[in-house]
Amino acid sequence: MQSQTLIETGQASKYLQQLCKHFAHKTEVTFSETEAHCVFGTATADMRAKEQGLEVIITAEDPEGIDRGQMVIWKHLERFAFREDLSEPVWETA
Repeated sequence: MQSQTLIETGQASKYLQQLCKHFAHKTEVTFSETEAHCVFGTATADMRAKEQGLEVIITAEDPEGIDRGQMVIWKHLERFAFREDLSEPVWETA
């Protein structure tokens, strides 16, 4: 199962790197300035910094994994981007 979203921000690369550095303390993470792959217990998150914002794709075997991956990314991003008024993401399932 997969779900994806685009979180509109002019600082996508900054947030991608900040998220990955934070997650790297607890899980497997590979990242560059524009792309990232994070492994969570029941899900993975692939992120891309684009001009329009941060694209996030969550992959998991079940709906609970999807929900958890979405929550982990969004809650951390909200904390790191507290100076920005980010709109809550709309996730599309594939």
